[in-house]
Amino acid sequence: MTAMRTVESGAGGRAAVDHRPGVAVTDAEPAAQPFVGRPMPRVEDAALLTGVARYADDLPAKPGTLHAAILRSPHAHAEILGIDTAAALATSGVAAVVTGADAKRVASPFLVGVRAPMEHWCLAVDRVRHVGEPIAVVLADSRYHAEDALDRIEVRYRPLPPVTSIGQALDPASTPLHPGLASNLVNSRSFRYGDPEGAFARAARTVSIEVEFPRNSCTPMECFVVLAEHDAAEDAYEILSNFSGPFAVHPVMAKALNVPGSRLRLKTPPHSGGSFGNKQAVFPYIVLMGLCARVSGRPVKWVEDRLEHLMAATSATARRMRIDAAVEPDGKVLALRMEQTEDCGAYLRAPEPASLYRNHGNLTGAYDIPHLAVTNRIVVTSKTPTGLNRGFGGGQLYYGLERLMNRVAAELGLDPLDVIRRNLVAADAMPYRTASGGSLDSGDYHATLDEAVRDGALDALKARRDALRAQGRLYGIGYAAVVEPSISNMGYITTVLTAEERRKAGPKNGAQATASVAVDPTGGVSVHVSSAPQGQGHRTVLAQVVADVFGLGVEDIRVNTDLDTGKDAWSIASGNYSSRFAGAVAGAAQVAATRLRDRMAALVAGSLNSRPEEVRFAGGKVFAAGNPDNALSFSRVAAAGHWAPGTLPDGREAALRETAFWTPEPLKAPTDADHINSSACYGFIVDFCGVEIDRDTGAVRIDRYVTMHDAGRLLNPLLVEGQILGGFAHAVGAALYEEYAYGDDGRFLSGTFADYLVPTACEVPVPVILHRESPSPVTPLGAKGVGEGNCMSTPACLANAVADALGGPVPSLPLTPAKIAALIHPPEPPRPAAAGAAGAVGAPAPSASGGRGLTGEGSREVPAPPEQVWAILLDPKELAALLPGCEALDHAGPDAYRAEVVVGIGPVRGRYTAEVALSDLDPPRSLTLTGSGASALGTGRGTGHVTLERTAGGTRVTYRYSAEVGGKVAAVGGRMLDSASRLLIGQFFEKLVARAGGAPAPAERPGLLTRLLRFLGLNR
Repeated sequence: MTAMRTVESGAGGRAAVDHRPGVAVTDAEPAAQPFVGRPMPRVEDAALLTGVARYADDLPAKPGTLHAAILRSPHAHAEILGIDTAAALATSGVAAVVTGADAKRVASPFLVGVRAPMEHWCLAVDRVRHVGEPIAVVLADSRYHAEDALDRIEVRYRPLPPVTSIGQALDPASTPLHPGLASNLVNSRSFRYGDPEGAFARAARTVSIEVEFPRNSCTPMECFVVLAEHDAAEDAYEILSNFSGPFAVHPVMAKALNVPGSRLRLKTPPHSGGSFGNKQAVFPYIVLMGLCARVSGRPVKWVEDRLEHLMAATSATARRMRIDAAVEPDGKVLALRMEQTEDCGAYLRAPEPASLYRNHGNLTGAYDIPHLAVTNRIVVTSKTPTGLNRGFGGGQLYYGLERLMNRVAAELGLDPLDVIRRNLVAADAMPYRTASGGSLDSGDYHATLDEAVRDGALDALKARRDALRAQGRLYGIGYAAVVEPSISNMGYITTVLTAEERRKAGPKNGAQATASVAVDPTGGVSVHVSSAPQGQGHRTVLAQVVADVFGLGVEDIRVNTDLDTGKDAWSIASGNYSSRFAGAVAGAAQVAATRLRDRMAALVAGSLNSRPEEVRFAGGKVFAAGNPDNALSFSRVAAAGHWAPGTLPDGREAALRETAFWTPEPLKAPTDADHINSSACYGFIVDFCGVEIDRDTGAVRIDRYVTMHDAGRLLNPLLVEGQILGGFAHAVGAALYEEYAYGDDGRFLSGTFADYLVPTACEVPVPVILHRESPSPVTPLGAKGVGEGNCMSTPACLANAVADALGGPVPSLPLTPAKIAALIHPPEPPRPAAAGAAGAVGAPAPSASGGRGLTGEGSREVPAPPEQVWAILLDPKELAALLPGCEALDHAGPDAYRAEVVVGIGPVRGRYTAEVALSDLDPPRSLTLTGSGASALGTGRGTGHVTLERTAGGTRVTYRYSAEVGGKVAAVGGRMLDSASRLLIGQFFEKLVARAGGAPAPAERPGLLTRLLRFLGLNR
């Protein structure tokens, strides 16, 4: 990996030395190299690598704590007709079962971000609206007993039509998911800035593009954890969870629990196994487990498993975009007309519609485009609610905008980089006010691009492309140039409201960050911030910042990263999200430390025969600037307020602790004309890459990737590069591998990492990382955000490279080999008819109604006449003995049965209650068998047609079937369904042959994996 840095001087620059009291140095007193700006290793890593880090699940639970397991909906949309919990309550170890009735009795629905008649409860109360929605919670003395009891809860549903796409949601004929709404379009707002109509009228031409950005997620290593306790005497809650913020949802949680905010004490652990925004979505489960603690009267602990997280935690929004550009012949864009439709899932869960409005101030990206028309639509679908996800909203916006700029170049026959360069905001325009109200605070975009081209060796990459194309290989180069917003304005979400609605609600703005710095009686310095770390290196960077202020070593600073709303300073803007740390949180720590240091300087100035502004802190000492030998140790000065407060100057308070609440001045509420500076500062990124496409398979290989970042002042370049690498890895996943897959009936189909493909280190190349520093004039340290940028730029850059390689359109993300191969090769001929081999099973395929579908056909010779085989198939006792896993089969009517069946697919096993019916009876020649079943695992249904043909040796039984399954079986066992079908059908015919008096056919020796799964009890 190559890393280079350039520090910008001139306009937008920042002095290297801070001349406030206690900081400036003289020529006679050389300053030590500051810690800020050094590539220092993380101090956190010792605890992480030795296994002593304390995550939420590592923290002790109180004696008597109950363990929770959640029953989730197998349906994408259904009315709940009834819930029977009696059998679950009778299960050993179970203390309570909590349902939506308890939620309606004790809690309230969550607040919704737009004014629409929809209710979202912590448990479903009337109907379910996505697969995985919580329906009931079992509380038991162990998780094992709780999970066992889930299978004993009986839920009766009336399935309703699901809404599975943006197009369907916009269709007036689609069934509303929320009966109080007339449609699934829950909000629509149009905005107009400048004179877009005039610009389109005078432009030489219009260039348009339509794209869709699919759902994906960031899948942190650690899933959700909640430990909840209810104090009945105070009617108060104390809850520990790995919640990441924003704490703006703290009032949302408190209101849902029907208590004032002061009675919801929320604590976070000192370590978190990643979040990338996802941990924000734990808040409905904080409320749910609080409810469970209140109902049961005992503490409750819940740990989410991976299937639950993939299926029902959160995801990025899906977005459909159409953008029209008014373009001049040289590629200059005069105006944009945007239509954005956001799929937020089944509920508009706080802080949504954040994903759609977070970038409202930077809708025109890094480009000088003065005229803009925007229509934003929000729809609900039968999918998990969306939320914060690394780069939230940015990847969706820039995928459309950067694909558009590439299209402009293609249609005008121009170099894509020239089109980008021609439209970039000029350096002398900084700070630049965008059409929609954003304030791009600093930077020289043209110089940054030129450095990227030079230092990233673009000319050599172009020569390589030309050489490989001459060999007949598919090779392309793509570009992207984006601004990276950081430190979100708390008021940007209110842009979804009209100006009149905002006036009634009151103004919302700012991005308040909080930090406390204290000195102890021994002179030790401690720092506390209201931002739970997720891998960014909080303790390292904060120690660097504060050590510089006090002239101490990094090892002298102790940083506390857990949070307790009952005793720590915080605000609703607190939390770790939207790239706040470097600019806002570390900046607030510097402000607090500087204030405390200046108070110490004022107290000690008399002892040093100096004025306060002449007091210096360096090398662990406090001294006068003009007489460095006249010095006191830092520990003595710091301890004076503790040990000898009576010696302090009259009227002066001891300098023991300082808490700073800092918010960026440029962040105001939206104007009546809907202008909004949606973030405090904006970094700049230029990416280019070369990719090669395998002509046979369609696989995309990233040959070279260059990413240039201007993130303001780099507080720790080593940690910055780690953040860039992580964001790049996430972006490669979104571009080439990851997608939340649903069937047409809303069934979730990617519940394991076998189906939801997350790239590993083997699939993610190491990019060339370049830097240019244009310190922000907005933040105390000049830093901007850097952790999300490639999630915004890389998917578009890779797609543009694929378009260059293919010489035309690209498929929707992710750019999988199958999609690209379909563009390279003509359609394959239809599959020939099956040869009739016993047990032939088709690969999983979509069924008529969607879901994880299976089809199969085959035949088997049975050594008995058709009449005998027919009698076996129609005898309930015989049929029960033939069906694998059937434990009971009772008559439910003419040629209809009710069966209890235990089925195991891969790691999933459960009991189904199935309805089985025989029809189209033509004895003894043919019949049709249909069945449907449901359990805690999900649902299943299928149809099979059986034909009996007399042969010399008995009867040839020929069958063909189609089936589909949903819920946990489809999500987890998806890739095993075809082999599981062979196994079950094979078992059926082996038993039929044995029942008819013949010897069963010799079974093939099972493979090692099959034998291992059977040994572990994970397969039948």
